[in-house]
Amino acid sequence: MLEKLPDVIGHALQGVRAGLDNIVFNALGMREGMATIAVTSMAFVDHAPIPARYTADGEGVSPPLQWTDLPAGTAALVLIVEDADSPTPNPLVHAIVVGLPPESGSLAEAAIPSPDNDGAGLHVGRNSALQAMWLPPDPPPGHGEHRYAFQVFALSESPEFSDTPGREEVFEALRASAIASGLLIGTCERPDGSIKIEESAPAAGPLAAG
Repeated sequence: MLEKLPDVIGHALQGVRAGLDNIVFNALGMREGMATIAVTSMAFVDHAPIPARYTADGEGVSPPLQWTDLPAGTAALVLIVEDADSPTPNPLVHAIVVGLPPESGSLAEAAIPSPDNDGAGLHVGRNSALQAMWLPPDPPPGHGEHRYAFQVFALSESPEFSDTPGREEVFEALRASAIASGLLIGTCERPDGSIKIEESAPAAGPLAAG
């Protein structure tokens, strides 16, 4: 993780982004015509800013999510949240949750553990900070808008995941048994210091590239 990047580095890295093509939703290469899951949130609409409450500039808890249109034969669900615009070769993983029951239909606010919150007892995998919790959006200043991909996958079986599965383990399980997928994009942007001086806003939390 790149932490506390100065504005000049954020500007210099503006052209360096993992890219939407590399998020699991697109990299998985699911065939055309496969069922699509509708993923929404009561906190923000698709391609709109994520409220500060759910980022490193606020309480840093995970946002509420809902999903519908699961296909028949869904045995379990997986949630992966990635930053498509992180200045890294692959998107930064902000959350992994596996083993969600099909009948759940939603995740409540703060359901995923975070630094000051125990969560709702979910089976949580490792984020890019190697922690089994929600990693709040915290893009570097001056790097521009970051797109956070909330991806929900339906599986035809319930794989036996490790205690804290990482992206590769989950990707292989999805490759083997994913039958539908859905995507919700939320955005977050931290202006550079020169803009923040004019805003007289409260000081932001620790800065991290993601």
